[in-house]
Amino acid sequence: MAQMSIEVNGRPYTVGCEDGQEAHLLELAKMFDRQVRQVSQDMGQLGDTRLFLMGALLLADELADAKARLAMVQAEHARLQSEHARVEIRATLALDNAAKKLEKLVAAG
Repeated sequence: MAQMSIEVNGRPYTVGCEDGQEAHLLELAKMFDRQVRQVSQDMGQLGDTRLFLMGALLLADELADAKARLAMVQAEHARLQSEHARVEIRATLALDNAAKKLEKLVAAG
């Protein structure tokens, strides 16, 4: 397990992560730091615990919104796939009917 130092709101924190995940952890720390700094700008210095809590809650809210949007997109994708399958079946039936009519015309001709 790797140990590394991240900075949040101007203070260093030592955290552990799985080997190979250091760059990802740094990106997450930067995202959290931006959120905490924004809360600090909007609400003033509340103390690290409150700033971190507010930052975490705002990020959790963004995550919940993203999950809801993803669920809507997935539902719409499933609906469109189902509609595509129905259209494909109708097109296949129409082509089959047209082929049968052509065969009758050729046989009668």
